[in-house]
Amino acid sequence: MNLAERCRQPEWMDSPGLDETLHSGALDGLRRINGWTRSSAPLWGAIRQFERSIPNVALRVLDVGCGGGDLLVRLERRARARGSRIDFEGCDANRFAVEYARRHADRSGADGLRFFRHDVLDRPLPDGYDIVMCSLFLHHFDNGDAVRVLARLNAAAERCVIVQDLCRTWSGYVLAWVGCRVLARSPVVHVDGPLSVAGAFTPDEARDLARQAGMARIHVRRVFPQRFILTAVTESS
Repeated sequence: MNLAERCRQPEWMDSPGLDETLHSGALDGLRRINGWTRSSAPLWGAIRQFERSIPNVALRVLDVGCGGGDLLVRLERRARARGSRIDFEGCDANRFAVEYARRHADRSGADGLRFFRHDVLDRPLPDGYDIVMCSLFLHHFDNGDAVRVLARLNAAAERCVIVQDLCRTWSGYVLAWVGCRVLARSPVVHVDGPLSVAGAFTPDEARDLARQAGMARIHVRRVFPQRFILTAVTESS
């Protein structure tokens, strides 16, 4: 496989008729992987950096394509531990994922989290959010739709957009192949993990897409493990 260019292939998780047992197992596996790779840490760092720039303001944060909601649960715990005034919400186009996220939040004691169904490609996002983010979501789209997604994130965010995603590298591909098999029992995750890396963007490609989407003051950096985080301060802030 040549990773010099994107090699986007259909992922099992994107199948609309995915069996709910398989779907639940996949979300369990992704939750475990996100925990081991500390996926919430770069997001929390970006949120905290922005929070420090506007002290004494209660923030509203929306996670688009939130999947099983495990990242929001971890972010909510961090905010609660620091006494931060942040309200987190998540949306996803998939009904089962939203139901799973609600159950996981309830079991985790994060009953203040709100999840709702929303297809970001189908209609604009609701407004009123200071920060709009997405994590491990952008690589699911072709370039044109990725620009549309970023433009809608940018339009909905009153202050900042945060995007975390995979880097398309050979190291990332090998890490995904091995890590998904070690950390998850789900056959869906075993198949989709490497496919996600092959279909992902490089940090430079992500920056270019953000520019096409009308974002300004864009900053992109690599984070562990083989991922990037992109932030953009919106024009309304």
